[in-house]
Amino acid sequence: MADDAKALLEVAVRRFLEEVPALKPIKLVVSVELRGHGDVQHFRLALPELAVTRELASDARVSVSMRREFFNVMAAEGKLPDWIEAFTYGRATATGPSQILKLIATVVDRAIERQRARVRRRRAEQP
Repeated sequence: MADDAKALLEVAVRRFLEEVPALKPIKLVVSVELRGHGDVQHFRLALPELAVTRELASDARVSVSMRREFFNVMAAEGKLPDWIEAFTYGRATATGPSQILKLIATVVDRAIERQRARVRRRRAEQP
């Protein structure tokens, strides 16, 4: 089960970084906590090399926490707007230094704006 979560975590992070390429070079250690039915799994996620291990991340700068069943759905199907909604409405939480969280939020907002601009351009080019 933990190997499954590790693989899902890698898939989710890769998809997220594809949608927000400006975050790819960031050097950051993230602690991920997945809460299940009477069980809590802890993972250490190191960027930019994307190394995921099942352990407590004592050197983490940012901690992310969510329910395991919610994470399973998000990892398989979640896109950037889904993740934004999850953090906005408390389905997922992130804690850490406000400067790092603000930096990530700003980069994500700019990525969303770029995606919207591409869609508007495509619509304007169509006859």
